[in-house]
Amino acid sequence: MTAQPLSIAQPHHPVGGQCPARRRDRIRQTLNHLRERRSKARPSPGAARGAALPLRPHRRKRKAALALSAGAVGLGSAAMSFPERGASATMAMDASETRRPAGQLSASDAFREALIKEEGVRRTVYLDAAGLPTVGVGHLVTPGDGLRAGQAIGFDRVLDLFDRDLTLAERAVVRLVGDLPLFQHEFDALVDLVYNVGEGGVSVGNSPRLNAAIAEGDYRAMAAELAYHHAGGGEVSGLVARSERRTSIFTDAAYEDPREASAGHAVRA
Repeated sequence: MTAQPLSIAQPHHPVGGQCPARRRDRIRQTLNHLRERRSKARPSPGAARGAALPLRPHRRKRKAALALSAGAVGLGSAAMSFPERGASATMAMDASETRRPAGQLSASDAFREALIKEEGVRRTVYLDAAGLPTVGVGHLVTPGDGLRAGQAIGFDRVLDLFDRDLTLAERAVVRLVGDLPLFQHEFDALVDLVYNVGEGGVSVGNSPRLNAAIAEGDYRAMAAELAYHHAGGGEVSGLVARSERRTSIFTDAAYEDPREASAGHAVRA
């Protein structure tokens, strides 16, 4: 889908070696700009960006496709079996929340801030680990952006690109889950997954077990399929930590970075 930013079409490969102090400063400044935007114009509850997207019941078709996919990747019928929807839907969740169709949801403020902290912020276009021009909050530059390597952008442009990529990720999640209702934090976790690995990474062919869990309405099984640890042929510690955080968001609405908590414990010890 050439009209979409590459951050949605393929995984984002972050680059290391950034000065920690500069990274924290850029993140802090970006969050300040984000909060200023929110204070000036907060969308109404009914104005979620994905709300206008059609929700099509498609579980029967999805199950048929999954059965074929499971055979192709060597999954037996036992591997494709999940608990009944009623059992999985009674996971311990905040009683003040209700699950709603994904099309009525958009990324929460808590998640937006967590994602900016996770991805980091680069105001100058650079080449990521895959040699792709990248800028802002993990935005993979497209020809339509009119940007080139070494070019700097302001915080407003960073947030504009971030909002655009988030909108695309939100819509991809709506397409992924169809009419399956989600808690806000479950939706946020799936948006993080798409933002990180791309919509293609959560397709039936690439993530058959995740799609099977969605088709069965099995939230526990969905949580077990949110981990993506490898890039470039090897395990990446940053992706492991991000996957743990994503799962915590999905199951417990815990947006805190577990690495910061671990560092705090280490200092106190």
